[in-house]
Amino acid sequence: MAVPDYQMLMLPLLKSTADGQEHTLAQAADEIAEQFELTPEDRAELLPSGGQFTLYNRVGWARTYMAKAGLLEKIGRGRFRITERGLELLKENPVRINVGLLNRYPEFVSFHKSSSSPGRAPEPVVGHNTNLAQQTPQELLEESYQALREQTASDLLERIQKASPRFFEKLVIDLLVKMGYGGSRADAGQAIGKPGDDGIDGIIKEDRLGLDLVYVQAKRWKDTISRPAIQSFAGSLEGNRARKGVFITTSRFSSDAREYVTRIEKKIILIDGEQLADLSLEFGIGVEPVSTYTIQRIDSDYFEEE
Repeated sequence: MAVPDYQMLMLPLLKSTADGQEHTLAQAADEIAEQFELTPEDRAELLPSGGQFTLYNRVGWARTYMAKAGLLEKIGRGRFRITERGLELLKENPVRINVGLLNRYPEFVSFHKSSSSPGRAPEPVVGHNTNLAQQTPQELLEESYQALREQTASDLLERIQKASPRFFEKLVIDLLVKMGYGGSRADAGQAIGKPGDDGIDGIIKEDRLGLDLVYVQAKRWKDTISRPAIQSFAGSLEGNRARKGVFITTSRFSSDAREYVTRIEKKIILIDGEQLADLSLEFGIGVEPVSTYTIQRIDSDYFEEE
């Protein structure tokens, strides 16, 4: 099964601490994974940013919410145990612990109001998980970020497809240089600035010293790039004394084209429109930052007394 939402994890987490002993987040996550019979794939699932395991994130937020309600208490770095209030709640034999139940505790109500103000939960994003009540605050933030990024990438690709061949040439040069290829921008522009066939092609340095060369072909096309076009590109590498190539398109590659490059000796990288937009976002080509948010957490080492 998939990783349960953080509210579903509250009761199992509280029960796992009923022995009154110290527990750690890693310990709790392992026990819950066993209880819910999570597969290795479930345990390895990451948040959209890829920075944390979903299971650990949700167990962590379940612990945080119950600690704010006074059911658990933190007693050191990553360590916690059940409180008298937590034991009293377990004696009630609740079927489920969720935010609604935690609202019976004034400390939690105060925490929840302060953490929610002055705004409110974001509206559901089309194409994404709309069950916001099941997501941790960090998941909501990351999913909202991902939705905005996907929309920006889509808009960016649309602008690239409508741009002139000269602008497309500039964008490709800027991107390759920003990624570390082509030496200086002047070198790259001179090497691949040969418009033709609604695209550009040429040879650039793989690094600033020019220890190896990379042949580049970029096509501002709408039609799918099929295997014959890639075979022709592979053949052109020989004439340009290049062992490596990058084929960039604003459209997409057929499955046989992608399969073909896995079987040849030449190293050819295929970048379709979607990846072109993603790389442009990653390296800041054609976009500018609007807002930056820094997510902070408590530095437990700072509070350790000698």
